[in-house]
Amino acid sequence: MAPDAASPSTAKKRILFIHPDLGIGGAERLVVDAAVGLQDRGHEVTIYTSHCDPHHCFDEARNGTLKVRVAGDKLFPQNLFGRFSILCAILRQLHLTATLIRSGELENHDCIFIDQLSASIPLIRLVAPHIVVLFYCHFPDYLLASRASFIKATYRILFDWIEAWTTGQAHTIVVNSNFTKSVFAQAFPRIKTTPRVVYPCVDVKVSESGGGSKLDREVFPTCGKRILLSINRFEKKKNVGLAIEAFSRLHPEERAQLRLVIAGGYDNRVTENVSYHKELVSLCESHNLKHITCKNFITALSVPDDTDVLFLLSIPSKLKTSLLKAASLLVYTPANEHFGIVPLEAMLAQLPVLAHNSGGPLETVQEGVTGWLRPENAEEWSEVIRTALFDLSLEQRHLMGEEGQRSVKSQFTKEKMAERLESEFNLTPKSDRLSALTAICALALILGIVLSIGLALI
Repeated sequence: MAPDAASPSTAKKRILFIHPDLGIGGAERLVVDAAVGLQDRGHEVTIYTSHCDPHHCFDEARNGTLKVRVAGDKLFPQNLFGRFSILCAILRQLHLTATLIRSGELENHDCIFIDQLSASIPLIRLVAPHIVVLFYCHFPDYLLASRASFIKATYRILFDWIEAWTTGQAHTIVVNSNFTKSVFAQAFPRIKTTPRVVYPCVDVKVSESGGGSKLDREVFPTCGKRILLSINRFEKKKNVGLAIEAFSRLHPEERAQLRLVIAGGYDNRVTENVSYHKELVSLCESHNLKHITCKNFITALSVPDDTDVLFLLSIPSKLKTSLLKAASLLVYTPANEHFGIVPLEAMLAQLPVLAHNSGGPLETVQEGVTGWLRPENAEEWSEVIRTALFDLSLEQRHLMGEEGQRSVKSQFTKEKMAERLESEFNLTPKSDRLSALTAICALALILGIVLSIGLALI
């Protein structure tokens, strides 16, 4: 008897990813992980993007692991005289999509993964109604956009409408956390589709292979002190000052046994990075904390023993892995973080986590099991630091670390994320050409109006 045809859940699919700029960032890391995970499950995956610099992208995007194609980057610039970035981004995505349609590439796929920009979804549904369109919402864009002036606020109204309408045209919508899901419901009350959660992942293979390279616990300059670690970009919204405030409230004899290491993304061309680092330095000085700033691992080797706070700027991934292995506690200070990948990286390294009790960490950190969740109160954070580093036994900290690693490996792996995305793609699309056509006409009208206004303002 002939074998049964492959079921929808096991049939291999041709999956197309559309992403605006495949650089190095959290959204790009998720896209690459999702693409590799689906490819590892036997699906045929291709990523199309408007821009990909081989010198500024993840390894998988340049070493042949993934098929990456660049299109739609010649007709429209990234901005017009430093303005209208969102308008240009939409036009670039529409140009990319038109290129796929013209070449016949679009028709050759079963599913499409789109993130960040949803403008091309109606066009795809109109031209290729057989394709399942998945939109991954990292966070509603209109909540992140600036509305500092009346003109900007008016300008954004049109794009907010475009975002809401075109997002609702996707067959399935997924978000990165239940927190984002709740925000999505408030931001887009008219969208009938209920988003489902597909968590981002971390690379468990790094942990299993002991990926610290030469930068291991023995060579990192701890000077016999226990490390209190913060890893975040140098941005005000990351609220790193809370870690310094909590550290300063420890008894001097306790601080003498510790060192607060503040590490993260830093670019001296970015004004906020420079100004916020200076603000944190001033905060240290206001509490009489001895501090030093290092730009690489070599300079960190010569840090004086009595340094209270060590700033590490723009750390490479291997140094981050080493820091996570050397630390005794991660302090994760951002409030209302959409998801937060750093706590997962810490738990994977068997490092307990102290995080703000809001946003993504509420879904990843288990109170008293893998770490602690506290409100923005320096006294409470200081008390947890004291408990974690001075009151708990080595065995208790070890058990907490093991629970954290077990949680990550069971819920937040690349394989788990790919499996969840695969189940979303197995939905059968119900095409509505009229709705899609209506959306396209409205989108064209709105873009025409905005472009006219924009040209008038230049």
